[in-house]
Amino acid sequence: MTLFFKFDFNAICQIVLEQTLKDNDIKYKLIGFGEIEVLEKLTSDKQATLQAALDKYQIEIVENQKSILVQKIKDTIIDMVFNEDTVVNVKSSVYLADTLGHSYGYLSNLFSEVTYTSIENFIILQKIEYAKQLVIKQDLSLTEIAFRLNYSSVAHLSTQFKNTTGITPSAFQRIIAKRKAFNQDNNQD
Repeated sequence: MTLFFKFDFNAICQIVLEQTLKDNDIKYKLIGFGEIEVLEKLTSDKQATLQAALDKYQIEIVENQKSILVQKIKDTIIDMVFNEDTVVNVKSSVYLADTLGHSYGYLSNLFSEVTYTSIENFIILQKIEYAKQLVIKQDLSLTEIAFRLNYSSVAHLSTQFKNTTGITPSAFQRIIAKRKAFNQDNNQD
């Protein structure tokens, strides 16, 4: 039997962080996604213990200022793409600059320097990942998915989807439909 799960990545990360901080008896205040204010002085031993506890979830404490800003860029992009409550009616470059308080040129150069890829590529990867989730978990048409992801057309979505995954979104939909039908047939036996 195959089970399909729908989950909120942000909520899971927040729960893991909160539980790990509580387990390590660290007083904290949540500021935003991926950002926590520690309300006490952490000894290097306590910080090492905390990092060890977070390692099993592949969560890393970021201390370098450039890396912190790059993580904020990633978090802002993920929120912009995945959060249905975040409606972005402006270009992503304007949204990032306004949200993070730096020029887009600076953010773009820093992101490329640290990650060896562009902000645009990261946005495309996140959009395509979300498009795949929408195909798997919801019965939306490609037009509805393109609209939800702020694409100018289904053709634009299809081109980026195929360039990223190697198959068209229509082919992906057919594969998922066949997989679901196969699993339903096997579960009825």
